[in-house]
Amino acid sequence: MALTDPLGDMLTRIRNGQQAKKDSVMSPASKLRARVLDVLQREGYIRGYSEEDLGKHPGLRIELKYFEGQPAIKHVARVSKPGRRVYSGSKDLPVIRNGLGITIVSTPRGVLSDAEAREQNVGGEVLAEVF
Repeated sequence: MALTDPLGDMLTRIRNGQQAKKDSVMSPASKLRARVLDVLQREGYIRGYSEEDLGKHPGLRIELKYFEGQPAIKHVARVSKPGRRVYSGSKDLPVIRNGLGITIVSTPRGVLSDAEAREQNVGGEVLAEVF
């Protein structure tokens, strides 16, 4: 079955894995997914990820992070969806929980967090929000 929203699928796997208290979850690999995981790792929401084989296709093993038994990610949601793309300039990037959360943005300079995008003065497609 073809996925219409692969990034949304990965975020849902992370959300479901943390609700089930899993140590790690698997997701099919792509460059966009790996760049989003880089941002989540830099911001401290996951412990890390590694590439593994899922049969004949590459996959990503995502190491989930917990703090005092609670998931590090309280909320993860897809903002820009295949049916409704959401774009934002560097000055108009949404602030999540008064700066306690992050927005993941796909910019011409790569996939960045909202703080990094503001610092580099670039906007782009708002992929997801995490806190």
